[in-house]
Amino acid sequence: MARSARTLKGKLGLLTSVVILVGAAGCGGGGFSDDKGAAGGSTGEVRMLVNITPNLTKSYWEGLVKPFEEANPGVDVKIEAPTGSGVKDTLPQLLAAGNAPDVVETLMADKVLAPQMLDLSDQAWTKDTPLVEQAKVDGKVYTVGVGQQAQSLVFYNKDAFAKAGISAPPKDLDELTAAMGKLKAAGYLPLQTAGDYVTGLQLLQLSDPSIATKYPDWYQQVNSDQLKVGETMLPLLERYESWIKNGYVDKNALGLKDVGAQTNFLSGKAAMYIMGSWFVRTADDAKPAFDLGVFPAPTEAGQPSPGPQGVTMAMPYMVLKATKQRDLSVKLVQWLATDKTAVQSQLAQDGNFRQGYADNLSPLGRQVQEILDQAPKQVAQGEGYGANTLPQGFNGEWNKAVQSLYTGKSAKDVAARIDSWMGSKS
Repeated sequence: MARSARTLKGKLGLLTSVVILVGAAGCGGGGFSDDKGAAGGSTGEVRMLVNITPNLTKSYWEGLVKPFEEANPGVDVKIEAPTGSGVKDTLPQLLAAGNAPDVVETLMADKVLAPQMLDLSDQAWTKDTPLVEQAKVDGKVYTVGVGQQAQSLVFYNKDAFAKAGISAPPKDLDELTAAMGKLKAAGYLPLQTAGDYVTGLQLLQLSDPSIATKYPDWYQQVNSDQLKVGETMLPLLERYESWIKNGYVDKNALGLKDVGAQTNFLSGKAAMYIMGSWFVRTADDAKPAFDLGVFPAPTEAGQPSPGPQGVTMAMPYMVLKATKQRDLSVKLVQWLATDKTAVQSQLAQDGNFRQGYADNLSPLGRQVQEILDQAPKQVAQGEGYGANTLPQGFNGEWNKAVQSLYTGKSAKDVAARIDSWMGSKS
């Protein structure tokens, strides 16, 4: 997803069999015999499967592409909503039925998806799109995005920090833990969390700077069995376990939905909330009564600060290899990812960021953009993307494992569970 980390869904395993089905269908699936697909005409229908959310409604998407249609008479961009629980569920179904769309939004290419997608490496315009290099699969461009979502962010109540006597945001995890003690003593829940996807996601977001600093090639080392995920995460898991025991997070947090967690934080009950940059729009709309700020997730003690920033591609697009409208589909994706007005609309609609597009940001949004600009590098997180990936389903398994800390399991139990799961996928 542009919010794949947020939803923590891992249902693309179905695509393994779909790839076989589509490959066996050969030309029957796409109506062409070469690797680039049929060029198509200059007019016609382009089907685009998109993510539908409270922000990204079908009417928003239709309004977004209307200028493209007006600039290209005879072209109809048909917006298609997921028929399953999301794009991840719907695309495999459409591929298996031989009814794939021309363009898909939300997903990013991996070893399973790439064979079904058009190679865009020969498109010069892609080089200026966000994270295009990091998203390459086997050195080829299949996914292009509109912006970035910063992941390793801590939103905080400046008024609460002042009341607790904390003069500056913590730079390392020891300082963060010490700040939590002061905030609790001042009458605040130090860190707001929730059940659903939030529990595991927050810990992944918090881990990015430290892990990427200590192990710059962490994904490669994990996949080559030089490192184990659980072992490298154990110090952070032990720290989180202590936060639960000390009441720095709500021991009953698993019963809370993400919307409830946001409400608690924005109403001033909690002092900090770890979340991705999409939370900026929610916070701006809520207009909290306190002074709201954001700082980069702290690193381990002794590491440089700020550390690497966990980042995901916002609004990624791919063109299906099976399309009969190759040229029109590529033209549409180029427009979506490079037209200034279209880019600005998408960034604003879903709280995303891109260098050179800071003019219309809110004060909180500008803080996030500064964090992105000042990070020494940007790194993947969780299941990752491009060359930096873990097995599909990792995010969901990690989330369940972290949640077990609330039900009696120890940090060592969680680490062992994750390493056992990873071993079963090798």
